[in-house]
Amino acid sequence: MRALVAILVSCALLFGVYHYYFKKMPVTDEGTAPTQAISLTGVRGDLLQIAQGERGYIAQNGHCVPLDELISSNSLAMSRTERDGYAYSVECSGGDFSVTAGHAAAAAGSPVRYPTLAIDQNMQIREVH
Repeated sequence: MRALVAILVSCALLFGVYHYYFKKMPVTDEGTAPTQAISLTGVRGDLLQIAQGERGYIAQNGHCVPLDELISSNSLAMSRTERDGYAYSVECSGGDFSVTAGHAAAAAGSPVRYPTLAIDQNMQIREVH
């Protein structure tokens, strides 16, 4: 009987440590869930890749192009225009550009927040409010 009680107490203690660890796990963006860290890292990588492709295209052709044309011209090695619910869009103005990654809003009352991220010709990723 003591062994059973010891096992139950140990399991409860392990569950408490496990639960506390994941509740206090660091996040990449304030107000986002810890599980979003991987997706947001991938989105940031995609934004950098798109911006580098756009800069290369501008250097060769002298003007900015939309994302679909950037992909079809083989200036960008990625074939998708979205990742994990984030959709990418490019806004052009001559030689200047801005790439935005936006996600649909979370359900009402949800504690999860989906930040909108953007990058421009300065190659700095920032959160757009």
